[in-house]
Amino acid sequence: MVESAVPIPTPTRVQMIGSEIAIAWSDGEESYFHPERLRAASPSAETQGERDILGQQYGGTGPKQFPGVLVVGWEQVGNYALRFEFSDGHRTGLYSYIYLRRLGAAS
Repeated sequence: MVESAVPIPTPTRVQMIGSEIAIAWSDGEESYFHPERLRAASPSAETQGERDILGQQYGGTGPKQFPGVLVVGWEQVGNYALRFEFSDGHRTGLYSYIYLRRLGAAS
């Protein structure tokens, strides 16, 4: 039995509205993200940490709140993610479209 693949919505427009990031999706949905929340949810190893082959956790022990941080830029990475640049210099997290949709739904 072959499962039908559900297409992943893609951003049709990303823009700054006030201090928030707004994403319009190909399925008509919209998501809005406050920069401090977006920064705290960065999927980077620096923010989330990473595990080695033995299960040892490295990183992810830094601050979990980023008061006053702003998004100063973004770029599309391939056809699957966005990378945001924050006013504190952070720019290593790749926010997959699926991850962004989940973040937006949790707000």
